[in-house]
Amino acid sequence: MATFHDYDSGDFYDELFAPDRTPRPGARLLVAKIESLPPGDLAMRQKAAEALLLKMGITFNVYGRQEGAEKIFPFDIIPRIVAEEDWRQIESGLKQRIFALNAFLQDVYNDKKILKDKVVPADLVLSSRTYRRECEGFTPPRGIWCHVTGTDLVRDRDGLFYVLEDNLRCPSGVSYVLENRQVLKRTFPQVFAASRVRPVDDYPGKLLEVLAHLAPEHVQSPTIGVLTPGIYNSAYFEHSFLSQQMGVELVEGQDLVVADGYVHMLTTKGLKRVDVLYRRIDDDFIDPEVFRADSLLGVPGLMGVYKAGRIAMANAPGTGIADDKVIYSFVPKIIKYYTGEEPILANVPTYICGNDQDRAYVLDHLDELVVKAANESGGYGMLIGPHATAAERAEFAVRIKAEPRNYMAQPTLSLSRVPTIVGNQIEGRHVDLRPYVLYGSDIYVQPGGLTRVALTRGSLVVNSSQGGGSKDTWVL
Repeated sequence: MATFHDYDSGDFYDELFAPDRTPRPGARLLVAKIESLPPGDLAMRQKAAEALLLKMGITFNVYGRQEGAEKIFPFDIIPRIVAEEDWRQIESGLKQRIFALNAFLQDVYNDKKILKDKVVPADLVLSSRTYRRECEGFTPPRGIWCHVTGTDLVRDRDGLFYVLEDNLRCPSGVSYVLENRQVLKRTFPQVFAASRVRPVDDYPGKLLEVLAHLAPEHVQSPTIGVLTPGIYNSAYFEHSFLSQQMGVELVEGQDLVVADGYVHMLTTKGLKRVDVLYRRIDDDFIDPEVFRADSLLGVPGLMGVYKAGRIAMANAPGTGIADDKVIYSFVPKIIKYYTGEEPILANVPTYICGNDQDRAYVLDHLDELVVKAANESGGYGMLIGPHATAAERAEFAVRIKAEPRNYMAQPTLSLSRVPTIVGNQIEGRHVDLRPYVLYGSDIYVQPGGLTRVALTRGSLVVNSSQGGGSKDTWVL
């Protein structure tokens, strides 16, 4: 296998190599190790890592594919390395951002000051599909709405990190962070130990602390459950993995029942009261009496118990309004409004198609822009203009004109790249970064997060559902 000798970092920010082709300071040990390996050894380590992931059962389902089989989440053994000073900025920027988004959620469902002060247009919030009128006038336990957030960051050609989007509903992928780390420790043990990489494996313990923090005051040892849609969900591995790591029950809607004003779990010994649910089910499906009546995944009466303060849920229903991709464009103003500070992490410049001027610009420049639907995720409902056909752009223009509120557009970024094993070569592939943020008694940012990699040459789409893979992320 070729080593870094022929590696071309291209006209992009490279996470391991400086523009003069020398390894960045934190990557020197890793690059030296890979360069010193005998021929074929790197490929052998890659195969061993894939075999280990398969043995560990780290798989996911892709919806709508004929083969429908579970796949291992593609994994590349060359890690992404984040310098300490970069991480300090990311960590402080995310803490600031999540604090402000939580304040926004509490405000829009209660006093609505930010809407009255016209900082964020009221019609944009109130017309969003993810704004839940059922949550108005409600304050969740401890005043926390977004207990678990996965914020997607990208680094542009200028070397700066930008927030691409916020995920405050049911962000997935943290199980891959934990399992990737186990595999990488075995792949490059000496380099890992010598690089002083910050640990990620305390995440399940931190998540458990957050969930316990939400329990009603009088409950000494709360019963906690992870609420999953079931085995056919694409992230089911993660639901079962996290429940097992935390030592809590994994439950489906059919395992729960509302009785005597509380939520109970059906057990072989009868009913057992549940105090906290880490739900991995969208709002629409959690309670057929309140949201979608045809849902078979939820628990009838759950919202009534929740609003009475007899059960806590993470994340709180209604958090989707804060990760609406159109509301995203207002987050810098939201941060300034609730903290009085300038954002530490910048947004990507954004055009809102509900605005006449922005929409005209977007329709004239579809060949240059990335267009996203406000409430889609996983890389669905998206147009990457420079890589789209004329017919695809024309179809998107029709969609935008028909439902302008539902679309926003951004310039196509030159995402940073990381060396990646492709066949017998090492080539640069584009990456993003999803750190996971927990909000309990304080705000904790897991050091690193999921580096997703676009495995197709030239592709900017990193989502697993669209053929992306992942790398371990080393924060030094």
